[in-house]
Amino acid sequence: MALKTGKETREKCPVCGKPVSAEARPFCSSRCRDVDLNRWLSGGYRIETDEEPKEGDPENNSNNP
Repeated sequence: MALKTGKETREKCPVCGKPVSAEARPFCSSRCRDVDLNRWLSGGYRIETDEEPKEGDPENNSNNP
């Protein structure tokens, strides 16, 4: 997300809202980059749906004892 004020463009970190660092772009730090990665890996950015899981889907735990 970028805020434009005149000729200046300031981007904000999507995790904490602080100004973006050139080294960690689009985040402000490696910590926020790691927080975002953890959210992806843990399913924090899932899109909820009303669909039933398909048979053989790895997330379908109904076949597990």
